[in-house]
Amino acid sequence: MKKAIVLSLALTLALGMTGCAKTENAPAAESSVEAVSEASSEAAEETTTEAAEETSTAAAEEASKSEGVLNYEEYMAAELDSEVVVETYVQAKQSWWEDKATVYTQDQDGAYFVYNMACSEEDYEKLVPGTKIKVTGYKSEWSGEVEITDASFEIVEGDTYLAPVKDVTAMLGTDELIDYQNQYVAFKGMTVEAAGQDESGNDVAYLYNWDGSGTDGDDLYFSVSLNGETYSFVVESYLCDNTTDVYAAVKNLQIGDVIDMEGYLYWYEGVNPHIISVTAAK
Repeated sequence: MKKAIVLSLALTLALGMTGCAKTENAPAAESSVEAVSEASSEAAEETTTEAAEETSTAAAEEASKSEGVLNYEEYMAAELDSEVVVETYVQAKQSWWEDKATVYTQDQDGAYFVYNMACSEEDYEKLVPGTKIKVTGYKSEWSGEVEITDASFEIVEGDTYLAPVKDVTAMLGTDELIDYQNQYVAFKGMTVEAAGQDESGNDVAYLYNWDGSGTDGDDLYFSVSLNGETYSFVVESYLCDNTTDVYAAVKNLQIGDVIDMEGYLYWYEGVNPHIISVTAAK
């Protein structure tokens, strides 16, 4: 009888202890659920905020365009000889004469070479690198070079932009290279080859004009090679005349030198970059 009573009491105590254990553990389980819930809420809020910011940024960029302005993709899809309107940023000025300016321009998506744009000398001075301009003209092509001609422009006050240099060395000789036409680009680790011969028949590293018919102050043509292929590059004298560092650097080149270069990816019957910097390869 005593055993039965003791056993009954023990069983009751055990059940009571089990109940306490469940009651004591309950808040911990609830805390875990709350923590997971809070973390999920925070993650959802962050995702929503990021999405909202991205949408807001995209909307702001779109809103910053004037009505009727083409983006780069639309510009490239436009028919040749059609009127185009773009907003872009001056990267370098090639020349001005008789109230016409030629400039290299680029935005975050692509580049536009603007040839003989109507421009007073006073306004030409305002076209410092980074200046945003709205250009209205005609999409044209000359020997493979896509450009804007018969253009007018207006300066757009506000933000500025200078394009970072894009290394396109590995794209030489590929169809992909033309996608970067007129952009600010770099070529690295290229070897100087003979550009032609002098009057005595000796190989030379550069020529004045493409056929050697020029003199100091004219365009400088030089040849460089990569992986067995040779390419013709040029220092455009209107862009970088014979007082510039790059003009002097090319005149000091020796056949066999390995060099790095930067410039604008101009096109003439194929790739024909307008080089603005030449240094010994790093």
